[in-house]
Amino acid sequence: MLKQTNKSRNLATISLIVMGSGFLATLPFQHSIWGIILQGGFEAGLVGGLADWFAVTALFRHPLGLPIPHTALLPKKRNSIIAGIISMLENDWLTKESIRKKIDTINFTEKIIYLIDKELHSTAIRQSIIKLIQHLLGIIDIKRIAPQVEIELKKRINTLNIKDYLPTMIEQVTVRKYDERSLDFILKEIDEWAKKESTKYKLGGLAVNTVENIKADGFMQFALKSFSNLVNEEKLGDIIQSLILKGVDSYRDPFNQNRHTLLAHIDKKLQALKSDEKVYEELNNLKTQLIGKWNPQEKIIDLLKQLQQQAHDFVEKEIFYDVYILPIIKKGLAEINSKPETVNQLELFIKKQILSFVDKNHSKIGLLVKENLEKLDNETLINMIETNVGKDLQWIRVNGAVCGFMIGIVLVGFKAFF
Repeated sequence: MLKQTNKSRNLATISLIVMGSGFLATLPFQHSIWGIILQGGFEAGLVGGLADWFAVTALFRHPLGLPIPHTALLPKKRNSIIAGIISMLENDWLTKESIRKKIDTINFTEKIIYLIDKELHSTAIRQSIIKLIQHLLGIIDIKRIAPQVEIELKKRINTLNIKDYLPTMIEQVTVRKYDERSLDFILKEIDEWAKKESTKYKLGGLAVNTVENIKADGFMQFALKSFSNLVNEEKLGDIIQSLILKGVDSYRDPFNQNRHTLLAHIDKKLQALKSDEKVYEELNNLKTQLIGKWNPQEKIIDLLKQLQQQAHDFVEKEIFYDVYILPIIKKGLAEINSKPETVNQLELFIKKQILSFVDKNHSKIGLLVKENLEKLDNETLINMIETNVGKDLQWIRVNGAVCGFMIGIVLVGFKAFF
């Protein structure tokens, strides 16, 4: 642009030189009709070119540096020119009404949906959405929501009805044979306990003390005394130990009738628990007490932090955007397009927001232009205008010289004719 302005300025200067040179060159030929006509044309062209040069220069600065009145109009009238530009923008070119009319002609919803659908697969949109989701995950305050999670968790557990679970648990005891496993475990512990030497002596000592402390009269007292003299702790302990071990072995036998009778009795007791309201009441009270004393907040915080980190890492995987985000967005866009009422409502909402923004900030258009113009000093502002419109202004000078030349020839021709 600057090169074009310089070329135009040089062309305007050349046009003045041509007119001046032509005027001087025709001075010796004033005795001929054509010399007079050409001299008049060059003279008028020189006058016209100089007049237009003066007019164009006077817009920006003092011609030849002379403080001639009504020159250097732009620096002198800068504030009024800026005010005029702002007034023209606000009241003529960019009025609220003209902006509203333009906004009404634009289908924002269609353009936005088209743009979203077009750019969904682009790397920039993908990364932006992923970063946004990760940012939202990161700003979640785990410690603030942990108490609410704890309250909700305890509330849900407290609403669990024991009657919905205890019968199932009892059935599983039979199906998974927990009753038999429990019996076998108890028998194993009894067997290991009974085989110990210390157990034998303890059992023998208890038996001897029991026999000696039995109160009886007559023959029974004599028989007990005789029996206690015949046996000692070791013998009695050995007898009792042997009886216990034989009993344990008999109950371990899967075909033993006593074992089946005991298991049947256990099962009967378990089935009776299903309809025992006292058991349900006790279990509910126990549940309430345990929940009241339970303090899982630290565990919840740790769990939520783990879930937060796992979610953050999962979002970065390519499968997350392609499998989860894209289908949701496309489905949402398709649903919007399939419902004209929704599209119209969305369009009205967007336009309403834009118009509200325009109404609130329309005056700032002029302020923005004013601020930007006031930042420029006179020299910069003049150079900017000359750079953008200087070409046309220089052509005014050229046209002035050419038109003056043509008019001068015509006028001198008429004068010579008459």
